[in-house]
Amino acid sequence: MTDRPADDTAAQPETEAPAAAPEMVPAEQVTAALEAAAEFKDRLLRTLAEMENLRKRTEREVAEARLYGNTSFARDVLAVADNMHRALATIDEELHTQSDPKMNALVEGVELTERELHKVLEKHGVKKFTPAGEKFDPNVQQAMYEVENSELPPGHVAQVIQSGYMLGDRVLRPALVAVTKAAPKSPPAND
Repeated sequence: MTDRPADDTAAQPETEAPAAAPEMVPAEQVTAALEAAAEFKDRLLRTLAEMENLRKRTEREVAEARLYGNTSFARDVLAVADNMHRALATIDEELHTQSDPKMNALVEGVELTERELHKVLEKHGVKKFTPAGEKFDPNVQQAMYEVENSELPPGHVAQVIQSGYMLGDRVLRPALVAVTKAAPKSPPAND
């Protein structure tokens, strides 16, 4: 009898499977993988650029909304400013200087309120402009009629009927103006 160890596992010879040889990848698969990687990189770069453009556009829209979001409210307030100006324009200087103290206090209060209203409008980006004597600009002025005026060249603002207002760089309300017209041509003198 042969002595065999009680442990069967120790008696069995150890056989290791030979290491699998790495498979060779065909050149077509490498080329396809490189093309796919290039396509994914292109898509990634395009997506990043699109996201950056979206971020910039959103920032611009938010800034415009802050600046121009109160446009309709500002237009409504301009009607109040116009009415205050008209009320003050009806008071002649004589009445203002010679009236009783209560009337003077009322007039001064309305003048102060009008100045404060214009300060608040300017604080929120609304600026008043009065283009008297300037060259007529149809982008910010509306011609109501033409007048003859020898002091100004043709095409200039001779009279401002109603002041205009800008909100930022946009026209909130054009100025209503009278524009000078060219003097009529005189007929040639006969010799």
